[in-house]
Amino acid sequence: MRGAKCLSGCLPVLLLVCACNPQAPKTTPGPASRGAQPKAAATAPPLHITGQGSARRPVRIIQQVQNRIQYELIAKSYESRGAQGKARAVFQDARVTFHDRNGTTMTATAPQAIVDENTNAVTLVDNVHAKTSTGMELECSRLVYDRTAEMLHGDGNVVVTDPNGFRGTGSSFDSDISLTHMRML
Repeated sequence: MRGAKCLSGCLPVLLLVCACNPQAPKTTPGPASRGAQPKAAATAPPLHITGQGSARRPVRIIQQVQNRIQYELIAKSYESRGAQGKARAVFQDARVTFHDRNGTTMTATAPQAIVDENTNAVTLVDNVHAKTSTGMELECSRLVYDRTAEMLHGDGNVVVTDPNGFRGTGSSFDSDISLTHMRML
């Protein structure tokens, strides 16, 4: 009984000491493995995912950064290809609401939106229409939202109209979400 009592009292300490030893046992290569080439690391197969929403329940994605919504994307359907963390998803009949740090929003619609994890961008293409919560309106062929910088770039027949009726046109622009700090070319 005395040996069992010591074993039950020493077991947690023994387990703790064994768990704290980070050294792996040393192995020596056998004759068959000498000169053998190391195997390449296995890569995850690319994923192909599709989704279909409905009028009552569309496809919905919310991107958050530090408990703040960066954008919300609503679409009719989507198709995603690529490995996890490197995927590129194409959304059909998309509406994206971008949120800036100051509380201003911009809602943009387009036939397609592309979320690309490699470039960390959201791109709306083919006849983009957008309106900010302050009343600024935007039209362009392509609108790119850089998720890291939280800035917009647009090109192709750019038209910006403010609530007072001022209208500016150009071939491309760079701006914040509120369209108040804009550079147009």
